Amino acid sequence: MKILFDQGTPAPLRRALIAHTVSTAYEMGWMQLSNGALLRAAEAQFDVLITIDRNLRHQQNIIGLRLAILILPTTNWPTIRVHEPQVVAAVDALRAGDVVELSFS
Repeated sequence: MKILFDQGTPAPLRRALIAHTVSTAYEMGWMQLSNGALLRAAEAQFDVLITIDRNLRHQQNIIGLRLAILILPTTNWPTIRVHEPQVVAAVDALRAGDVVELSFS
């Protein structure tokens, strides 16, 4: 799958997603795009958006998107690193249009 990391998604997470092609919003030159514009741009080129924006589903109309969205509960890399297997499993299970919000216990 082609995955886009939104602003705030720790870039080192890409090492855990070696089975996928990962780009960041920064690498794409999309840092200044609003959430709506980012979603449209991402949907045209990617299968999955990984974000830390827990309000995304409430701020944007994401119904009907082909883009799958994975929402991480934190930007804290050490915390995410401990939960890498959970993140990878969630990514591998995503299907077009899914919106999944992870929680780390």
